[in-house]
Amino acid sequence: MPSVFVSHGAPTLALDDVPARRFLAGLGATLGRPRAIVMVSAHWEADEVRVTAAERPGTIHDFFGFPAPLYDLRYPAPGAVELAHELVALLSAAGYGAEADPARGYDHGAWVPLSLMYPAADVPVLQVSINPERPPAYHWRLGRALGALRASGVLVIGSGSMTHNLQDFRRQRHDVDAPVEAYAQDFCEWFAGHLATGDLEALLAYRERAPAASRAHPSDEHLLPLYVALGAAGVSWSAERVHHGFMHGAIAMDCYLFQSVRAGAPTANFNHDNLGDPHAF
Repeated sequence: MPSVFVSHGAPTLALDDVPARRFLAGLGATLGRPRAIVMVSAHWEADEVRVTAAERPGTIHDFFGFPAPLYDLRYPAPGAVELAHELVALLSAAGYGAEADPARGYDHGAWVPLSLMYPAADVPVLQVSINPERPPAYHWRLGRALGALRASGVLVIGSGSMTHNLQDFRRQRHDVDAPVEAYAQDFCEWFAGHLATGDLEALLAYRERAPAASRAHPSDEHLLPLYVALGAAGVSWSAERVHHGFMHGAIAMDCYLFQSVRAGAPTANFNHDNLGDPHAF
């Protein structure tokens, strides 16, 4: 399986007839049916890595002030308890302090895009947490560990947002087609260019190098899942932007497909050995 980054936008993506929703509604068929899905959502934060381990995780409505029909939606996909414990062992071997969480359900960063991609809710799903106190390199290496599951038909998805400025979103909240903010477009194109050339060094240092990074992402959590998905593709990878667009002027809905490649890989001149220890970050 490839690994994928999706922008999940506002929770109303589950209801709004917008291009990003229509794209995600067709993405599952394009990817095919995986054995299981490992979903890394921007909305589960923990100091150490946590993995859902419930047989039937619940649907978490972790938002307020949205239309009432959103709170009636459920995503009843089964968990994968055996795979969860396998994953905990895999992450522990990679140096992460990983633990299974038998109580955690699916937050909207997981169930909103999954309800569009796999609406039958019949593929087992695990969620994995992020740690916004840790930098992109920590999450890229986390993805490297998760990538070992891809060979057995597991789909790794990072779910966040290509840009995520809530102040600008709230200003345009009632206008899903508001004019695109120039800084958000510039940020997206910087990322697209560096992913296309495989400049991992620049990507990991996006805070210092990308235009308007602090406005595009006042905090890191919605971009960190992209690094997990990128890491899951391995050291030699290709990136394809499969969707580009905006909601509410400032929320970029870009989605990327990452594939492992065997030769001619866009890895740039970067020493990956520097990323060998998660405790170094």
